[in-house]
Amino acid sequence: MEGSLNAGGHSFGIVVSRFNAFITERLLASAVDALRRTGAKDKDIHIVRVPGAFEIPAAARALAQTGKVEAIICLGCLLRGETSNYEHICEEVTRGVGQSAQQTGVPHSWGVLTCDNLEQAIDRAGLKSGNKGFEAALAAVEMASLKQAISSQLSAVSEKQGVGGRELNVSGGAASEKQVPRFARNDKLKNRREKLGNARSDKVKSKSAKKKGR
Repeated sequence: MEGSLNAGGHSFGIVVSRFNAFITERLLASAVDALRRTGAKDKDIHIVRVPGAFEIPAAARALAQTGKVEAIICLGCLLRGETSNYEHICEEVTRGVGQSAQQTGVPHSWGVLTCDNLEQAIDRAGLKSGNKGFEAALAAVEMASLKQAISSQLSAVSEKQGVGGRELNVSGGAASEKQVPRFARNDKLKNRREKLGNARSDKVKSKSAKKKGR
């Protein structure tokens, strides 16, 4: 099973950082272009702007929790500087986006550039290395389609299991065909013990009678 590149009927969220806007605006334009090319309508594309990359996870989670989008595209640009701030921000943004996707169940695609310099970022925003915003949008489209396909298949399996006269218990598992009441089981066990006791008693009487006959 795999998703398709058909955005028709799906809704998407885009969280984009304003920091390094020279790069992020190119990523955004390309992401929107990818969604439109695959069939998404403008009314189904929701764009959220945040100050910097560090704020992307919080905005993405808030957007996912609204229940109005089926996939979220995260766009930003981080450039290595002279301090360790770059490593700290990269780590937190990556972890935050991953946690948001896992805990909300809404697919998040990664379009945050982490580059050593501006030249590398430009190459990944539409020059030598393509446009990562476009690629992130295609990933979001495929994941939205895949999630729908998985949900549809699971629903079909659940409906099929519920047909055929078998009852389903609260947890969704199949119950036994006929549940025998506990008192009935106890009576059945009692009767069996009585029969066994009577058989033993008859056997003992038979042995006694044979001894007397001798």
